[in-house]
Formats: sequence, C-alpha cells, structure tokens
Amino acid sequence: MVYHHRGAYLNALGNQMTWAMGNHPVYLWTLPMFHCNGWCYPWTITALAGVHVFLRRVDPQRILTLIREHQVTHLCGAPIVLNALVNMPESAKAAIDHPVNAMVAGAAPPAKVIGAVEQMGIKVTHVYGLTETYGPVTLCAWHAEWDELPLDERAQIKSRQGVRYPTLEGVMVGDSKTLEPTPRDGQTIGEVFMRGNTVMKGYLKNPTATAEAFEGGWFHTGDLAVCHPDGYVEIKDRLKDIIISGGENISTIELEGVLYRHPGVMEAAVVARPDEKWGETPAPSSRSRPITRMCARPTSSVSAANTSPVSKSRAR
Repeated sequence: MVYHHRGAYLNALGNQMTWAMGNHPVYLWTLPMFHCNGWCYPWTITALAGVHVFLRRVDPQRILTLIREHQVTHLCGAPIVLNALVNMPESAKAAIDHPVNAMVAGAAPPAKVIGAVEQMGIKVTHVYGLTETYGPVTLCAWHAEWDELPLDERAQIKSRQGVRYPTLEGVMVGDSKTLEPTPRDGQTIGEVFMRGNTVMKGYLKNPTATAEAFEGGWFHTGDLAVCHPDGYVEIKDRLKDIIISGGENISTIELEGVLYRHPGVMEAAVVARPDEKWGETPAPSSRSRPITRMCARPTSSVSAANTSPVSKSRAR
C-alpha cells in the first residue's frame, strides 16, 4: 500500500493526543517496528524525548524484567502479549511496582484478559486501526465515572474500539452496500468505514483494489461492528470471519470472549465448520492452562450461560 508523510506525521501526533504520554516516556518495544511502522511510535517517542527499550522477541519473563529494570512507563501490543503476561507466575508479576500503561490492538481483546491485566497494575488503553490507517485511529476514550463500576463491567466497556482519534476525519458503522449509517442501538451490525488524512493513498499498482476499497468515498475496513448509543464502536467480527448459521450472524469474537471466562482456558479460537442443516456452525477450540483440570467446569456450560440464543443452539 502507499503511505504519505502527512498521514504518518498526523498519526504520530494523534498517539500523543490520545494517550497523553507526556515528555520523556520510557517505551518498551513489545510491538515490532516492522508492523505498520510500529504504529508510528518510533516518531512519537522520539519527538517526546523518550527512551526506546528494545526487545528481540516477545518473552513474557524478559518483558517483566525490563519493565522493572528500566521503569518502563508505556508499551504496545496485541492481546496475545497481554495474555502471556497474565499467565506468568505470581512471583514474576510482582516485578510491576510502578504505573505502567499498555495500549492494545491488533485483535479485539477478551474482557477477561483486560481485567486480569489491570489487576496486575497495568492500565490498558484499547485502540483500533489497520495497516491502511498507519496503525490505531480509534480508541476507547475513558470516562471517569466508569471507574466506579465493577472490574468485569469496566473490562467489558474497555474492550470496545471506541471513538475516532482527533486526527481522523470520520469513522462510521454502516450498511456495506448502501453506506447508510446503522442505528446506534448496540445491536445492528454494519461495516466500519473510515476517511481522512490518516488513511492510505491506495494499494500499490492496484487501481482496481484501491477503487473497491474507497467505493462511495469511504475506506471499507472489512470489519463488522455495532455502534452503541454513546457513539462507541464495538467490533463483532471480520466480514470474512462472521459465521452465518441458518441465516443468523454469529460473532466468533463473542464466543471467544465467553470461552476466556472459563478459569482453565489460556487461549481460545472459534472458526466456522460446514453443517448440512445450518450451512455452517461454530467450531470452538481452546488451550488449557498448565495443571488445570478442565473437567471441573466444562467450557460448554460457560458458553451456554453467556451467549445469545442462536450461539447457544449452534455452538455445540
């Protein structure tokens, strides 16, 4: 794809505007620089006269050690990085003895993981973006009154993708064909559209793909979401990943989030499988935590208690 300097410059500024890092942050590179220009943080941290702490590979023990040794204040990464920290021994987690801020994106993080990370003393900021948008361009901007909610409710809100960066012109959840905005009811699913100077110029030497991506004057992300009454966006699935079972949409992200609520589940994934009656149905899989007896409470019972009626009937 083709970037331009203005987009990278604006998103580097947007990082500071939304995260309020202040001068001289100590930033740990748990996010690869080669991934989408490190979400433009190489320029943001340098502009703030910060310290770059480098990591050759994602190693949870090494991450915790560096946080303590260098008094790291900020880090970014995908949910799997946070999940790796959560699953470290309690003695290792004790290394976090000062305020640490983590920005998470790359996939919709399960609320359970967010809650567990914050219990470790790491404040999570959830953002959303794509390679086509120079990295994050929306964030779950936090309201002070939400601090009074129970941890589970706070984590559920924080798992939303939120509202646009000030440096992005517009974000909308709308009908994929008509581009009409969906109701702000937290239930009607539509595609996420974006436009502004922090969206790419197009795909390199591929005018057809570029024209399709920007049809109607908006960039089509391919992500499916709902818009809540407060204007906060919450992604439900990728357009190509949503499971259509008997004409009903089933979110793989919703089911994965439910599986993560089981105390014995360390990692979870849900994909579609062919079904003669319904067309396709969810096929969940999970990885157990070490020394965990999963039979104590089957994942199926957790799923049945926390999913929509359609998901309950098909995810078996």
